[in-house]
Amino acid sequence: MDTTFIADLSAPCARFPHFWEHTIGSGHATLALRADWQRQLLRSHQELGFEHVRFHGILSDDMGTLVDENNQLIYSFFNTDQVMDFLLSIGMAPFVELSFMPLALSSGTQTVFNYKGSVTPPKKYTAWKELISTIVTHWLDRYGIDKMRNWFFEIWNEPNLPSFWTGTQEDYFLLYKNAAEAIKAVHPDLKVGGPASASNAWITEFREFCEKSRTPYDFISTHHYPTDAFGKPGDDTITQLADSHRSVLRDQATDTRKKAGAIPVYYTEWSTSSNPFDSLHDQPYAAAFITKTIMEARDQVQGYSFWTFSDIFDENYFSSIPFHGGFGLMTIHGIPKPAYRAYELLHRLGDQLLTVEGTHPTVDVWMTKGPEALHILLTNSALPRHPVATTSVRMLLNGPHTIKTAYMERIDDNHANATGAWNAMGKPGTLSHNQVAQLETVSMLTREAMTMTPENGALRLDIELPPQGTALITLETE
Repeated sequence: MDTTFIADLSAPCARFPHFWEHTIGSGHATLALRADWQRQLLRSHQELGFEHVRFHGILSDDMGTLVDENNQLIYSFFNTDQVMDFLLSIGMAPFVELSFMPLALSSGTQTVFNYKGSVTPPKKYTAWKELISTIVTHWLDRYGIDKMRNWFFEIWNEPNLPSFWTGTQEDYFLLYKNAAEAIKAVHPDLKVGGPASASNAWITEFREFCEKSRTPYDFISTHHYPTDAFGKPGDDTITQLADSHRSVLRDQATDTRKKAGAIPVYYTEWSTSSNPFDSLHDQPYAAAFITKTIMEARDQVQGYSFWTFSDIFDENYFSSIPFHGGFGLMTIHGIPKPAYRAYELLHRLGDQLLTVEGTHPTVDVWMTKGPEALHILLTNSALPRHPVATTSVRMLLNGPHTIKTAYMERIDDNHANATGAWNAMGKPGTLSHNQVAQLETVSMLTREAMTMTPENGALRLDIELPPQGTALITLETE
């Protein structure tokens, strides 16, 4: 199938901030004390531009933040300080998820994940408020308001799910109110928000509660995955996605934007699927899905935090298989997956967006302008079991230009696909240093020179885009 897209280089451009680089997700707080986690985050920050990182459990007992020793509450901020010190040292900041309940304050015994984060309301909300006040005051004394103005405080994680919160919605709102008031009492410039919900839930109710009770909130946070509420219980990921529809996350983000009104919106979790062991996470499919989803979220959100940057992740157990379908953009060895390379292409985009004319059932094209280059971003993306085929794409560029060279970088089955190379190795369960180096090399983006053909006063570029393929064409200007 052939298709044509057209752009006018002389047309006005729209502002295009890199909102997806605001925050990236991780697993839980103690992982941030690992040297390999820190190396991978530093690389992600340097190569992909991420500014904040978010993780669970900074208040959980494995961080030692607040423990009960012989009926005496003991605060210890050493581990939290190690994490914050590292983030600030590499030029990043935390998106602080205040969870889970220290066992010393918990009203029950229910926990989540293998690190046993307590998900019950506090026995006394006054004690919870004192905890939040104490730790935020400590951070303000240590780091100062100039740095902390760039921090975000999010109260809890997915309280609308019983696995993460045993209380009611009203209980969560009380939890939020006490935390938000404590944070604002420490310094009014600190940013706090919620409801940190799964599946775009509770946004209207949260805003109504805050307005009615005069509880401060600076932003709306929520989560979504393309597998949310699709298919029947027990369906596998492929079936759930097959029952979904194209651009489903764009539609949900648009609805969330309407519900939030003028309040900033931060999606603090989203991914290719909600399954922590899903082969789709490791495949070129993920690169195409991520690229399309991010580009469709523009103008809807202020932050769009992918879950997660690394397979150094242990909510269920720590898998040592190199490519096990983990959430991460990188494997446990730090090998970039196709998804990582998608973020690398996205990071190259300019900060001005041009209008591109043309439509196709599976192909999408966007064009940006920067100080030294134009970029054309293409995907040929479809959900599993939905039709998609190799497509010949013709791009016509009208108007005056100063383009001197053109090259293309691809992500597909045959390009920047370390997963495919690992499969070809026989899927070894452990990797030698040489194999890690080989897979790192295979994962790299490579440049292909492109021919620009004059056509009726325009420039024409042609590309064959395979199923689930992603490509970036860079047009260097004089």
